[in-house]
Amino acid sequence: MNLEKINELRQWMAQKEIDLAYISDPGHIAYFAGYESEPHERVLALFLPLDQDPFLFTPALEVEDAQNSPWAYDVRGYLDSEDPWLLIGQEIRTRYPQIKTIGIEKNALTVDRFDALSQQMTSSVRFADLTPVIQRLQLIKTTKEKEQLIAAGKWADVAFEIGFRSIKEGVTEQAIIAEIEYQLKKQGVSQMSFDTLVLAGTNAASPHGTPGSTTIQPNELVLFDLGVVWDGYCSDATRTVAFQKPTEFQEKIYQITLEAQLAAQEAVRPGVTAAELDQVARNVIESYGYGEYFNHRLGHGIGTTVHEYPSLVAGNDLVIEEGMCFSLEPGIYIPDQVGVRIEDCVYVTSDSCIPFTTTPKELLVVE
Repeated sequence: MNLEKINELRQWMAQKEIDLAYISDPGHIAYFAGYESEPHERVLALFLPLDQDPFLFTPALEVEDAQNSPWAYDVRGYLDSEDPWLLIGQEIRTRYPQIKTIGIEKNALTVDRFDALSQQMTSSVRFADLTPVIQRLQLIKTTKEKEQLIAAGKWADVAFEIGFRSIKEGVTEQAIIAEIEYQLKKQGVSQMSFDTLVLAGTNAASPHGTPGSTTIQPNELVLFDLGVVWDGYCSDATRTVAFQKPTEFQEKIYQITLEAQLAAQEAVRPGVTAAELDQVARNVIESYGYGEYFNHRLGHGIGTTVHEYPSLVAGNDLVIEEGMCFSLEPGIYIPDQVGVRIEDCVYVTSDSCIPFTTTPKELLVVE
């Protein structure tokens, strides 16, 4: 339970005259309440009033888990046979009868769920967007959050080591993924932060390709993009390695990508903008004539979810500050030929940055 961030949110709510925050994004609920859950189609919500006790609203099958979590306040459960929105309306009217304004996450709340919530309120209740303040609260990490991200990054390094050892001729992408996740689970890592990617040969030329039955072949590159959830925080890192001797062209594309990633990492410091960092990496790749093949942003924020604010992309003039955490992941993807991406997530210090993952980035050749 993050009382410091809850108090900061309440201070903002007071300034904006928001009486009640309705937080529905599971990642944000974990961030504030310390309770992690994926409710799927069921309703999970945190109700945080300005100056009264908050409560968690969970499916009945999760009540005990929520009560045993770091959450220190009331938990209200509901059965699958009950109408959650009717119960939410009753709880709000009983607990907080004087509310006039409810804060919601516009970037996380579906239209049908907003309609269901608003139908339980009187016509005098207005709604305001919590998205900007939650993004801002998550933007600057505390010392504890940095330590949690470092721990998650160390497990990503372990995952890389397992994956690299699993590379053999004829082994499928899916088999390597299974080995990585099996070995991590044996060591206590219960959840990946996203679907693990292992892409062999020309499959890696699709930035978000789908691993399958493609087998590892000699003289090809293999791309690993992976991360874990550890103590509520995510890691995300990418390495591309060679199985046996790479071709001159493969090695050339790799070295250009590495130069771009290292240039961006070297440029990170308070005062530069997100767009400027994206351009640093893009300039390197464009200088070699491969700009059209770097077809995504440089990076994204990371924390309790793997993709957080901000986006490191052209046009984003957000000024980088100490304490921000984000990925740096340039790539070159030439269809039917080769794909390379190299990624670390970093923590911004007073004059540079510190990566959360330490797996070497010089081209590894697995024999």
